Amino acid sequence: MTSATTPVVHTAGERRRFGSVVWHVGALAILAVVLYPVIWVVGASFKPSKDIIASLELLPTEPVWANFSGLADGISGISISSFFWNSLMYAVLAVAGVVLSSSLTAYAFAKIRFVGRNLLFTLMIGTLLLPYHVLLIPQYVLFRNLELTDTLVPLVAGKFLATEAFFVFLMVQFMRGLPRELDEAAKLDGCGHFRTYWSIVLPLSRPAIITSAIFTFINAWNDFMGPLIYLNTPEKYTVSLGLMMFRDQEGISNYGSMIAMSLVALIPVIAFFMAFQRYLIDGMATSGLKG
Repeated sequence: MTSATTPVVHTAGERRRFGSVVWHVGALAILAVVLYPVIWVVGASFKPSKDIIASLELLPTEPVWANFSGLADGISGISISSFFWNSLMYAVLAVAGVVLSSSLTAYAFAKIRFVGRNLLFTLMIGTLLLPYHVLLIPQYVLFRNLELTDTLVPLVAGKFLATEAFFVFLMVQFMRGLPRELDEAAKLDGCGHFRTYWSIVLPLSRPAIITSAIFTFINAWNDFMGPLIYLNTPEKYTVSLGLMMFRDQEGISNYGSMIAMSLVALIPVIAFFMAFQRYLIDGMATSGLKG
C-alpha cells in the first residue's frame, strides 16, 4: 500500500514545485517590466544627449557626468535651485493646508452631530466624481479677476478650504474609529470642541494625517497642470515646468540635462516617503479604506 501511494505524493510535490517556479518566473518578469523605465532613465542620465535616442544600450559603456555638472549652470540664466525652492514652497503650503483644513472638517463630520451632516458628507464625497477640468476655466477667471495669477495663491488656496474630499474622507473614517469615551472624558473635564480636536483627536489621528501629508506632498511636487496655467514668470516656475525649459523654441531638447534633473527631482519625494513610510502603512491599514 505504501509503494502504491508514493508516486501520487511525488507527482503532487512536483506540481507544487512547478507552480512555485512559474510564479517566481512570472513575478521576475513583471519586476523587469516595472524596473526597465527606471534603469533606462538612470542609464540615460550618464549618456551624451546625442546618444540617448540613437543608442540602444540600456547602460552606457563610458558614463559621463556632464549632464549633472551642467545643471549648475542653470537654464536660460535661471538657477535650478529656484525651481526646487518654488516646488518646495508649493508642496509645504499644500501639506499644511490639507492637514489643517481636512482634519478640522473631518472632526466636524466624525465627532459633532448637527442637522444635515449626512447630506453634506454625501455631497462632499460626490465632488470626487467631478472632473478637475470642469472647474478649470471658472477658477482661472476668478483668480485672474482678483489679480492673483502668477502666484502660488491659486495653487494652494483650495488646500486651506478642505477641497480635497479624499483626505477628508480618509480622516473621517479614522476618527470614527477612535473611542467615543475619550470625547466624553474631555467634555467632563471642561474641554470644548477645539480643545478636544487639538489635544486628543489630532494626536491620535497621526497615521491618517501623515498619510494625507505624504500623498499631498507627492501630488504637489509632481503637479504640472496647475503651475502651467497660473505661473507665467520663469523665475517662479516649479521643477515640473523647469524641465520643460530644456526644450528651446526650435524644438531641440537637451535630453541629457533634462533626465539628470528628473533624477535629482526624485530625491525630495523619495526622502519624504522614506521618512514617513511606517506611518503611511499604519494609516492605510487603520483607515476607512479597508471597508
